[in-house]
Amino acid sequence: MPADVALHGRATREQPPIHRVILAASVGNALEWFDFLIYGYFAVTISKVFFPTGNETVSLLVTLGTFGLAYLVRPLGAIVLGAYADRAGRKAALMMSILLMMIGTTVMALIPSYEAIGVAAPIIVMLARLLQGFSVGGEFGSSTAFLVEHSEKRKGFMASWQWASQGVTALVASSFGVALSTMLAPDQLLSWGWRIPFFFGLLIGPVGFYIRSHMAETPEFVAAEPSQTPLRSLLAEHPGAVLIAIGASIISNSSNYLILYIPTYAVSQLHLPQSTGYIATLVGAVILGSVALVAGHWSDKIGRTRIMLAMTVLFFLTSYPIFAAMVAWPSLATAILAAGWLSLVKAGYSGVLPSLLSELFPVEARAIGMSFGYSVSVTIFGGFAPFIATWLIAQTGDKLSPSYYLMATALLSMVAIAAAARRLPPRAA
Repeated sequence: MPADVALHGRATREQPPIHRVILAASVGNALEWFDFLIYGYFAVTISKVFFPTGNETVSLLVTLGTFGLAYLVRPLGAIVLGAYADRAGRKAALMMSILLMMIGTTVMALIPSYEAIGVAAPIIVMLARLLQGFSVGGEFGSSTAFLVEHSEKRKGFMASWQWASQGVTALVASSFGVALSTMLAPDQLLSWGWRIPFFFGLLIGPVGFYIRSHMAETPEFVAAEPSQTPLRSLLAEHPGAVLIAIGASIISNSSNYLILYIPTYAVSQLHLPQSTGYIATLVGAVILGSVALVAGHWSDKIGRTRIMLAMTVLFFLTSYPIFAAMVAWPSLATAILAAGWLSLVKAGYSGVLPSLLSELFPVEARAIGMSFGYSVSVTIFGGFAPFIATWLIAQTGDKLSPSYYLMATALLSMVAIAAAARRLPPRAA
């Protein structure tokens, strides 16, 4: 049999350079997350365009609830696309997920406002968000598996590009927020300005699809015997690993979406200019995109769980003081401090998380195991975090409520990482 023919009759090509593997995963991942970030960053504007109720708090809650709605279908996307990745390959699943996201992005860019078409507008927004949530549900596990299975000795560094690319995406999204909120008048931003980032997202999609279509399958998947019933095998053979994956992902998700919430928090609770929150998250994005790579590289040297446990302790000890500083001295400086510090701690944790999750599951259950565990966690603890934070503040009148949520989720992940340390082989733990 020729050398370029894979085991089990599946054809493969000569393995590509590492930088091409990273590019293939990162470009598509950038598009997947760009739309989610833009929706969150422009939540206040979108609430006025699609969900006008006459009450700004109610409109914002409905908008953030719709943001969270997309996460209800993420476990379904994780099951369908994750199983597809474990049956047909990482490449096929990655191409499918980016195609679905491109459809959702197109809808968000072109949909008329509530003023133009009435109640149909928010319904279409909800449908677009559900499609995007389904797509992203399978992206995490497929892209992480694609990255780690192309490198035997640098799995931590390779997997850290999962979050480094999201940091770059957050940088671009924040830049749009800063530019549009400072260069356009409020009525221009409300009328058409908010659509510009979504049109930009449409430019990324075809590039990512093209790059992914020309990539080879991963060596580890080619050498494995795929399961024909990935979900059944996952739940029957790896229930403990699934529970650990859910728990380990909690603080990564809650912190991610509360950092995303900072622009909305700055406007609605601290009454700061809209550009303030965007500048703060831009600084945080730079930190996340760079430090995640350092954390992933470091985890290849000293193991995963020690780094992650240290970060959960920092989340627990510093969340309250950070939010207290923002409330006591509302300003651009304290918003940058909050977003920057939370992004730094998150980068230390999340830069290591994907490689840890990948080592919890064998190759034949890796994509669905990571996708399902992460998606269940993000659905419960992440996607609705901005909604929960806004609701808690509205109910209690305590503007520090988001910090309590971060502290509680840090404790949950601390328990999961301690369990992972006992489960993983010494070289990985």
